[in-house]
Formats: sequence, C-alpha cells, structure tokens
Amino acid sequence: MEKKLIYTAREAIDLINDGETVTTGGFVSSCCPEALTSALEEKYLEMGSPKNLTLVFAAGQGKRNGKGNDHFAHEGMVKRAIGGHWDRGPELGNMAIEGTIEAYNLPQGVISHLFRDIAAKKVGTITHVGLNTFVDPRNSGGKLNSNTKDDLVKLINIDGNERLLYKSFPIDVCLIRGTYADESGNITMEKEIGTLDSTAMAQACKNSGGKVIVQVEKIVKNKTLDPRLVKIPGINVDAIVVGNKEDSLQCLGYEYDPSLTGDIRASINDKKEIPLNAKKVIARRASKELEKDVVVNLGVGVPEVISSIAAEEGISDYMTLTVEAGAVGGMPLSGAQFGASVNADSILDQNVMFDYYDGGGIDIAFLGMAQVDEVGNINVSKFGKRLAGCGGFINITQNAKKVVYCGTFTAGGLKTEVKDGKLYIVKEGKKNKFVKEVEQITFSGVYANKVGQPVKYITERAVFELRSDGLYLTEVAPGIDVETQILDKMEFQPKIDKSLKTMDEKYFTKDLIGLNKQI
Repeated sequence: MEKKLIYTAREAIDLINDGETVTTGGFVSSCCPEALTSALEEKYLEMGSPKNLTLVFAAGQGKRNGKGNDHFAHEGMVKRAIGGHWDRGPELGNMAIEGTIEAYNLPQGVISHLFRDIAAKKVGTITHVGLNTFVDPRNSGGKLNSNTKDDLVKLINIDGNERLLYKSFPIDVCLIRGTYADESGNITMEKEIGTLDSTAMAQACKNSGGKVIVQVEKIVKNKTLDPRLVKIPGINVDAIVVGNKEDSLQCLGYEYDPSLTGDIRASINDKKEIPLNAKKVIARRASKELEKDVVVNLGVGVPEVISSIAAEEGISDYMTLTVEAGAVGGMPLSGAQFGASVNADSILDQNVMFDYYDGGGIDIAFLGMAQVDEVGNINVSKFGKRLAGCGGFINITQNAKKVVYCGTFTAGGLKTEVKDGKLYIVKEGKKNKFVKEVEQITFSGVYANKVGQPVKYITERAVFELRSDGLYLTEVAPGIDVETQILDKMEFQPKIDKSLKTMDEKYFTKDLIGLNKQI
C-alpha cells in the first residue's frame, strides 16, 4: 500500500507523542514552520497533548509576539528545552529562568554541528568551543536553572588538549520549512533566506527512527524539481503540510524578496546619512581596526553601524561580510530579517558556516557588549530575569583572529552630545557595563589570553585592550575626564597604559575621517 505523505497540519501533529524530543528549524523570523508549530500549540491547548516534550533549537525563532519558540511556552507542554538563542521567544525564556522547565543554553554552532553528529550516530560533538565560558561544566555546563540536573556537556582531554564533549541524543520529531515538495517528498528551499541545518536535522531525526514533518508552499509533480536544489530527499520525509499564504511568508511579516535568495541582484544605496552621535563615534573608531580584504562578522546593535561607516568612507569593498545563517558577501539585514543578506555571493548551510567560523575563518569580528569585567570576560547572554542566550556569539568570538567589542560605556538613559571635536556627557547611564564580575561568561578573557587572541573594547569615551595581565585603558575621548567619567563609573580599576592616547578628534566631527587613506 502506498504510504500517506500529504497531511493537514493537524493530522501531521497527531504523529507526535507525549514525551518525544522535537527539533524545529528557523532563524529569527525566517524559515519558521509556523503552520506546524501553531497547530501543535492549538492541539496542546485543546487536549493537553502532546506533553512533556523536549524542544531542541539552534537559532532563536520568532518575533517576540507568540510565534516561533513561544508556541511551546505552556506549562506541561515542554519539560526540557535545549537552545542556542532564546531571545526571540521571551515567554519560553521566562519559563527557563523561573525553573518551570529544565533548560540549557548551548552555543548555536555546537547545536548546528550536533545535528550532523547525531545523524552519523557519533557519541557527540567534540570541540574547543565553549571552554572557560558558562557552558564549560566547570562553570554551569549550560544549565539555566537549579531544576536542570543532567550533564549534557563533559570536559575531556585529548592528547593533552582540553575539549568539550556535547553529548548526542535521539531526535523523535523534526519540524522544518521548505519551499516546494514533489509527490515523492523531495524538498527544495529556493525561496528561503538560507538552507540552515535542514539536511542535517532531517537526517538526524530519520537515523534516530523519528518522523520528519515538512511545511511547504506548494506540492509539484514528480521529476520536476532540480535535484541540485533538493535539500531534503524524499527518503527522509514522513509528512508534508502545505502552509497558507501567511505561514509561507519568507520572513514573518515580510513578502518574498528575491534579492535575498539570489534570484535577482538589487540596487543598493548603502550610503545613508548617519547622525553624529555616540554610536557613530564608536563605529568610526572600530572601523579603524579594519584592513583590506578581511572577512568580517558584524553583531547586532552598534556593530551594524560599521557597515554604514564603511560605505560612507568608501571602503565597503575592503571587507566581506558574513552571517552565521550562511550568507557570504552582500549586505546583511537586521531586526526580524537578521540572518538574510541582500545580494549574497554564496549561501552555505549553517553548520558549514560554523565549520568556517570555528576554524578561525573570520579575520575580525565586531560584537556588542553588555557587561565587561576586570579579566576581559563579556556577558551578552543573561541579565537577571532576561535570557537572551549566547546564539553564535561563543563560536564567533572565541575563534575570530581578532575581536572588537563595541558599545556605550554605560546603559540605561545615557545621553551624549558630540560637537566641536569633543564628547560631552549630558546624562549618565544608570547601569555600569564595566563590572567586577559578569553575571555569565559568554566570552572568556582568560581563554583569549591563553590562545593569544587580540581583543579590544571600544566605547564612545574610552578604548580598552586585553593584555596578559588584565584590561588596559589605552584611549580617552577628547572632552572626557578620566577620573570622574571613566574610572568612577567602573566597578574595578583597570590598568592604564603608560602612553594613554586621546582618541582622534575626527571621530567627533561631521567631516569624513579618511579611512580610505588610512587602511
């Protein structure tokens, strides 16, 4: 008898049993299988089943509005969640912080690689990624609350080298979104912003004896799909669900943009006016760290301004931007469309991109900073009752040849004025970012020193550099008093470089700073 392959969303969800391990695809608001996860939520609210699920996800999924990961945010529906980035599903994050569920935060790239290792029936993923951070079992092992007991990460030694073993586990159900399916279940993804981990996830689930359920936009006849575009072969697919128009949007709230998939090349005017403020000062100083022909990763927030500075200064072609979702080249987008790039040169699988990152492929990474401590540790992942998660931050920062952290010196209401080549603090921020000890170690200054990685911390009023004996203050903005506006606002005393410099006054004027002549 011919096996049933095409299901309604509710029929497909009926294939999921209580207590199973479910993994979902998606990256922020793109590639999310909304028809499937919303149907799963509806069934649970109606019938109280399936319950006690284990949810596994690499990138955070959703829009902070009940979609994506938050479809699982109901008491009893999930007993355990293992995730890379949590910020897109705040309600699920709250359950993790409150201890309502067992919860783990592991590096996004590690989870991405773990799918491949589960598919290959390996004992787990063995890597240096995460050493000395909060996912190291000598710290918390990635556990997010006291109700989370099982050790998923183990410290091992191979030929005298410390490594972390992230243990494998079987996957019972895989929920993914594709573009087209043929009648045999072969799946393409040509209208998605990336292929992500879809192949590895499906193989991991199928080789675990699980069920692979795929949401698509349309079903086409057999033998009509280009086999080079098929990312999930029909041998790995158990059920296909056709989503409605809203569920099939390229990104939640956004219609299909062919420039994000390579179907067209869009005309980009990236020379937009950037107001002269603290963010521009930081981005200008950070851009000074660029060299010609470098591979770069830009984080969200202040680091995003660096690409605008590069365009303004005429050096955009000096660097190739990459995004952990898989895009190489082009112009990365932000917000709900983060993960996509306009006019990318190549779009790799997410796990392949993390291979490149983990091996040191990034020449320089510009990332944000929420907390910095006296040994150079950074926290961007957890603040009291807010759980952001590490995402790809650990993979990227631990392995880039050079790391530059960018952010304002204080937070919470900071107001500044930039004029006449000087910086003025109009109102100080309520929260100190430079603290005695970070709440969670997302980046380890100790590990950076151990491997000899150059690290700088750039703010609107001061620049710091990590050295073998601690954090050094190396530059101060013109108009800033070192004692009252820097040292008094830190919870520790940094070392002060003997040749303490004044930041270039050009950063604090409306004129171009001449990066094209300096690089």
